[in-house]
Amino acid sequence: MSDSSRDTAEGAGWGTAERGVYQRLMPSKVEKLSWLNPKTLWAARNGVLASWFGDPTGRTRGRWVAQRAAGGIDVGTVVRRDDPDAFSFMVIGDTGEGDDPQYAVVPGFLKVGQDTRFAVVASDVIYPVGSADDYGTKFFRPYQDYRAPIYAIPGNHDWYEDLGAFMRVFCGDAPPLEPEPAPRPLTRAWLRHLLWHRPRANDGQRLDEARQLRSAPEQQAVQPGPYWAVDAGPVRIIGIDTGLLGTVDAEQGAWLREVSQGPRPKILITGSPLYVDGEHHPCAIEGGGTVDDIVRDPDHHYVAAIGGDIHNYQRYPVQVDGRTIQYVVSGGGGAFMHATHTIPRVSVANVTEKDFRCYPLRGDSLAFYSTLYGRRLRLRRFFTLTEAEATAVIAQRLGIPPTRTPGGPGGPDGPDGPDGLDKTGGPARVTLRTRLVASLLGAGGRPDRTSRFRLPVRKIYTQLFSPSSATYSPPFFKCFLRLDVTPEAVRLRCYAATGNRAQEIDPPVEDEVTIPLT
Repeated sequence: MSDSSRDTAEGAGWGTAERGVYQRLMPSKVEKLSWLNPKTLWAARNGVLASWFGDPTGRTRGRWVAQRAAGGIDVGTVVRRDDPDAFSFMVIGDTGEGDDPQYAVVPGFLKVGQDTRFAVVASDVIYPVGSADDYGTKFFRPYQDYRAPIYAIPGNHDWYEDLGAFMRVFCGDAPPLEPEPAPRPLTRAWLRHLLWHRPRANDGQRLDEARQLRSAPEQQAVQPGPYWAVDAGPVRIIGIDTGLLGTVDAEQGAWLREVSQGPRPKILITGSPLYVDGEHHPCAIEGGGTVDDIVRDPDHHYVAAIGGDIHNYQRYPVQVDGRTIQYVVSGGGGAFMHATHTIPRVSVANVTEKDFRCYPLRGDSLAFYSTLYGRRLRLRRFFTLTEAEATAVIAQRLGIPPTRTPGGPGGPDGPDGPDGLDKTGGPARVTLRTRLVASLLGAGGRPDRTSRFRLPVRKIYTQLFSPSSATYSPPFFKCFLRLDVTPEAVRLRCYAATGNRAQEIDPPVEDEVTIPLT
């Protein structure tokens, strides 16, 4: 097995000269998506409008469900597959930017997933607004050689055009919704309606051509709606749609309570993670209660809850009534990388740093961002930290031992050299410059030492600067999951994809946990 980022800096992808062959899979012309582009931000405005003027997602979802019912399709139907008691499936989240980071995941995903029965895309299949015209290069082309069905749950970006393209691709070519009557003038709903982004009239003209890339019978899967339940082998996998703002409507909430009944072990796939960045986000259900209330209920027998939306990997093993539920973030499938170095020292639901896992490691995340912003701001000598410097300053701020021992092949060249050591052969020194760069880039700290100054800096950084972090040279720090199911247990592994050839040939395992089912 190849080294992971927990073993060596080379295993993390630093200092590797040979880029992977993933670019051979890409179209000759790639439109690079920039979240600093006002045109992109304006197209993706519906989330902001929903938060200002009211969220119409629940009502629109209800119209989709009603339309499916009128066509004889019950969205609440449980899909019953013929998988054996021992089988494997893949989970990959937040995929569709259509550029280098997305395609860099594909070789390792295909290699690890070649014997799996199906895959699930957990949130944000297509960026920036879920357009049908983008499915060719951002879904059908990258996964054309995955020979099994793919199910999906929508993320907020898939909702930016009212879910029309998602329903066409994953739900049996569902016909478009009839337009709603215009709201009463000069109301909040009227303002939202006036400013709302809608698909172009000719959107999706190339969709039938794109479908040919995944047209083999063994690749087909039709799910009943944007939320679904699948019985596969000994487990039930439940996918929920959290819409634009990370909530669940009353109708879907009632369905979730119903399909969660019974002793069959269950895995939740959600567009909004329930534990993330050291915080608990239980996910409200319209009318009362939360998704996590349902997950925690011992009568429902959930063993894991996996969420997309945040573009990295995190795992929180939470003790609930004498059993452990694994809460996982898995959104590193292709979109820009959300920082992990902004996560403070973890202390939530009795989960501590000893139990918590993330990818990329916080030090690698800080080194990645320091290089990125050093280049963008033309301040490389000041901003750029070696992976050893970044690892050392993160360990100091969090009060923990370095996750990776210095001494392996290092990261970007800098004053401490490429071997992860300083000139005296000892660990990298934490200097005033490294501390200042870490603070400017929002590095987390210990909760008991979080000052009123540091907290706003971290919030500003994560909300404003992080979404502009697209990059086109390795290491990308992408990831995907493989879950191996038996009647006794689920083995969950997180694999890395850096964009380097070494990790394409032998994708490293960044985290692994065995989840008992009995």
